[in-house]
Amino acid sequence: MSATRPEFPPTPSQPTIFAIANQKGGVGKTTTAVNLATALAATGESVLLLDLDPQGNASTGLGIDRSERGVGTYAVLLDGVPLADAQRPSGIPNLTIVPADQDLAGAEIELATADRREFRLADALKNLNGYSYVLIDCPPSLGLLTLNCLVAANAVLVPLQCEFFALEGISQLIRTIERVKQALNPQLRLQGIVLTMYDRRNNLSDLVAADARSFFGPTVYETMIPRNIRISESPSHGKPVLLYDYKSPGAQAYVRLAQEVLHREGGSQRSVA
Repeated sequence: MSATRPEFPPTPSQPTIFAIANQKGGVGKTTTAVNLATALAATGESVLLLDLDPQGNASTGLGIDRSERGVGTYAVLLDGVPLADAQRPSGIPNLTIVPADQDLAGAEIELATADRREFRLADALKNLNGYSYVLIDCPPSLGLLTLNCLVAANAVLVPLQCEFFALEGISQLIRTIERVKQALNPQLRLQGIVLTMYDRRNNLSDLVAADARSFFGPTVYETMIPRNIRISESPSHGKPVLLYDYKSPGAQAYVRLAQEVLHREGGSQRSVA
């Protein structure tokens, strides 16, 4: 990681860019990306969701069938397609998505020999405006796709599963964030850690939560995302849980998380409509 990051002078119109990242799969990363984006959009903020996970689950979670995705994040990264040409409405007010197209699975290999391989996404987002927030759903790995996300982002939001090996795994991600900050993206910061899959009936969840708060302090959000059947069901209906069952504990947790994010970022304090 020896390349020099290009200087993009910040302007008031530029959005805050969050990478939603954890190299461990099954921790609620995509669920958090989709539902946090939806909850932020529901407050009136203009939000762009980028699906950089080759599995494409964020796109599926917003009801975009694989056969209908067309131009997406692969085309933006490897073919130089302007981001504006890959954006599409999500069907949710204030929320736009760039889906993961089918070729994204091969992007890691192709990026290895590409010019400015760490900066392809940063270049694509260079003059983006019209959005308050950009959320990037990263792959469950620490490869070149995730590196592109970290180089392009202002901040990293980490979903942390309330299970035994979760804290052990997060240390590698924190080291990667620090390396990227030192070598490629000095503005990068750890925005927050979100405890997911919390089960109040399970003592282990409480122990993991306590350990995380003890080690990371106020970086850990007060809001915890519970294990909730409605969260699990909603992707199969192509809907965020806020649209599938707004009154469910899972949906309400993401509403509270969005308010915490806005508070930390000094943004709007409007409620979810």
